[in-house]
Formats: sequence, structure tokens, C-alpha cells
Amino acid sequence: MNIETRDSPPFRVILLSGDVDLHSSPQARQSILDSLKTGKPLLVDLSGVSYMDSSGVASLVEGYQTARKQGLEFGLAAPAGPAMSVLKLARLDKVFPIHASLEERLARG
Repeated sequence: MNIETRDSPPFRVILLSGDVDLHSSPQARQSILDSLKTGKPLLVDLSGVSYMDSSGVASLVEGYQTARKQGLEFGLAAPAGPAMSVLKLARLDKVFPIHASLEERLARG
């Protein structure tokens, strides 16, 4: 898994790519929680995710819950097929704000 973090005001953006699994999800979780400590709304771009298991989903859920407690926006952008399948299976596609693309959400400010 690869993690890239950048600021695209007003958002902090995390780009995840590769496999988000039991081995790599602790890194994703830490990156998400560290990014929320900045106090900025967070978008997690999943367009490059080729595989995601339940531990990856748990990292996203924890980030979402943390953001809500802090009153911050938390959204997912462009989940690739494998990531979207897992989100739908867990019915989290009804919970998370999911945006068609990162650019589309950033354009709305």
C-alpha cells in the first residue's frame, strides 16, 4: 500500500493505493487519525485501491467516527471497484459520504 497526504484547502487529502489489508491498514488508520488532528476536513481518495479487507474498512469507520466527534467533514472519493464492493457489502455506501471523484468534491469547496 502507498499513502500520499496533501493539503487542498480547505481539505486534507489522503490518497491510498494498492492493497489495504491486515498488514497495511494500521498505517492507513494512523495516517487518517493524524490528518484529523490538523482540524481540517478529510477526504480519502480510494481510486487506487486494488484490494480492501475488513481491517481497511475498520480504519475508515474509525476515521469517520473521529471526524464526526470533532465536527469535521469526512468523505471518500472515487472508490475503485474492489473498495466499493466491500463498502457495499458492509452497507457502508449508505453511511459514508462518497464522491464520484476527488476533483468533483474539491471543486465544490
